[in-house]
Amino acid sequence: MRAHWSVHTGLSELPPISQHNTTGFAPVASSDARILILGTLPGVASIKQQQYYAHPQNAFWRLLEQLFNIPAQASYERHCQSAQAHGLAIWDVCHTAQRIGSLDSSIQGHSIIANDINHLLTSCPHITLIAFNGQAAAQLFKKHIHLTPTIPTVTLPSTSPANARLSFEQKLLQWAVLKQHKNNH
Repeated sequence: MRAHWSVHTGLSELPPISQHNTTGFAPVASSDARILILGTLPGVASIKQQQYYAHPQNAFWRLLEQLFNIPAQASYERHCQSAQAHGLAIWDVCHTAQRIGSLDSSIQGHSIIANDINHLLTSCPHITLIAFNGQAAAQLFKKHIHLTPTIPTVTLPSTSPANARLSFEQKLLQWAVLKQHKNNH
């Protein structure tokens, strides 16, 4: 899909690289959130549906179903409400970046504009753990975000279907740290 600017600027279209700008979503968070789960940037399926983790093969909502009894087949609105009821906040490290497709490895580092994680943490002062949905989210966070004050972090295996090296059960074992943290805080 090409963006046409001819009406306002006289240009027939944006430069080709701009066709691949991806802009993320607002956070799913309530002021009493305890755990912030950070991904990188929504993929193509998520952008099309305007929902976090919308790809049918992404394990995110199935993991939350196992850990917090949030029905994986529920509506997206119910997913978000249930996650918040369990003290979970969901967002991405990147607000916008250039990327072709959905792979984190395709994010163009020079184009990243990070989300204001510090502002979110001010709005949600009870967050005591930041969980990264994959290594890429952890690496982007380390490069682009400087927390004040610091909060403990944990890097979990990516729920993306591109991360096929671990089974669902193996991912679940590692993601269980979220339930343990919630139960201990």
